[in-house]
Amino acid sequence: MYGSEPFGAKRYSPAIVIGTRKRVITGTPDRKRISTSYVERQNLTMRMSMRRFTRLTNAFSKKIENLEAAVALHFLHYNFARKHKTLGQTPAMEAGLTNHQWTLTDIAGILDGNLPPVVHRATESN
Repeated sequence: MYGSEPFGAKRYSPAIVIGTRKRVITGTPDRKRISTSYVERQNLTMRMSMRRFTRLTNAFSKKIENLEAAVALHFLHYNFARKHKTLGQTPAMEAGLTNHQWTLTDIAGILDGNLPPVVHRATESN
C-alpha cells in the first residue's frame, strides 16, 4: 500500500510504502512451466504497442470501456494479423483457429458483423 508523495518531492520520486497486505493465492500450476519471463515479455509488448501503457503518458483511457476496447483490439491484431518471426505465421494460425493472416480490413469488418473465415479444429478432422 502506498501513500502520497512527501512534500516537496520531485515528479519522479517514488511513493512511500505505508503498509502491506498478505493474501494466499493457491492453485496447481505445472512447476516446469512457471516463469515470469512470459509475463514480462507480454508487458513489454503491450507497453511498446499501445500508447496508453507507456510510462508518463497523457494518452491514458478516461473510461474503463475504452481501455478494454483498446486491449481487445491489440490482442486481436497481435494474435490474428501480426505474423510472428519465430512462428512464421500468426499465433491464431499456429493454434489452428484460422487458415490465413487477417488484414486490417478483416478486423474492421468485424464491426459490421462480417467475420473472416475461421477454421475449427473439430470440423477439420471430419
